[in-house]
Amino acid sequence: MRSTGEYLFTSESVSEGHPDKVADRLSDTVLDAYLAADPYSRVACETLVTTNHVVLAGETRGPDSVSAEKLEHLARLAIKDIGYDQAGFSWRNATIDVRLHRQSADIAQGVDATGNKDEGAGDQGIMFGYACGETEGLMPAPLYYAHLILRRISELRRAADRGAAGLLPDAKSQITLRYVDGKPVEATSVVVSTQHEEGLDQEEVKALLRPIVEAALPRGWMPGDREFYVNPTGKFVIGGPDGDCGLTGRKIIVDTYGGAAPHGGGAFSGKDPTKVDRSGAYACRYLAKNVVAAGLAERCTLQISYAIGVSHPLSVYVDLQGTGRDVEEARLEGTLRELMDLTPRGIREHLRLNRPIYVPTSAYGHFGREPDAEKGTFSWEKTDLVPQLKAAFGR
Repeated sequence: MRSTGEYLFTSESVSEGHPDKVADRLSDTVLDAYLAADPYSRVACETLVTTNHVVLAGETRGPDSVSAEKLEHLARLAIKDIGYDQAGFSWRNATIDVRLHRQSADIAQGVDATGNKDEGAGDQGIMFGYACGETEGLMPAPLYYAHLILRRISELRRAADRGAAGLLPDAKSQITLRYVDGKPVEATSVVVSTQHEEGLDQEEVKALLRPIVEAALPRGWMPGDREFYVNPTGKFVIGGPDGDCGLTGRKIIVDTYGGAAPHGGGAFSGKDPTKVDRSGAYACRYLAKNVVAAGLAERCTLQISYAIGVSHPLSVYVDLQGTGRDVEEARLEGTLRELMDLTPRGIREHLRLNRPIYVPTSAYGHFGREPDAEKGTFSWEKTDLVPQLKAAFGR
């Protein structure tokens, strides 16, 4: 985004009950089941959800203990946790069709380490990472607040005191911020569409949401009532997979940076860490975040590229977008390659990715989340390279 002048920028988020996010959750549920049984399992799971029907499809390589019956059971528990027990989509009686088969031998021979050959990338592709100083988690502010609004709604919907009584799992948010010289200063509009029980009218839903949204935004940022749009169609009772088909990987901009940074195009959910679409993007975020956290720049975009079956990245590119603080980008590229082994094996070992840690990533973004050392989640959000980066650049 521009660092001078005044402009508006918009990002959106979707809840865990959005059909595409239900699909992401189920794909990552399959992945975690395999990694819990064998940390070196191979998984590429795509999920389709529609009216009372789930299809789990893709390729796997792992222990036979992860049976179709087990995956069906885990899928039902995930749907129950999201909150779907509706006539058109229920954890109790939805048909769950498991169509997973063995990983292609042609792909496996390129990825597997054999003899003097190290583990190769699971596919060709480009991956991006980004960080900026707009929020405490070094994420773009529009996406951060769009996620936060929906997470607050979800927390209240699930709470025992039913602070959001009548609201159902499917929801979307969108926020437009006004920037002045690269800094967000206010929200000019907020859009929230949320599924609700029959009998709640638009004004009642708006009254429920207004205090939640206002509390999520910085003081004084809440736009006027005319720019606070709630369920603009007027009614949102039929939702989730019953209202719209969902597919894994259709919310990749929501998953990353809300459009504030480039995206390589590859989805994350359902892919084990040999797939550099996922692990490479996590490595890029990790390095970009550490650069900004070290005070070397206000913004950092990082790109790496791979070829299938080849272990080392073909390129590493850093763009500080004119915000670098006496840092040469070419030198920084070299320093980052010294600090982290960017082979698929190096990434997954450095970030400890061969663990069942992926279900929590399936909603509200893969980045800007708090790392949990005990659970192992969001290890790519750590800033443990900051001392080395500061030393390398004399800070």
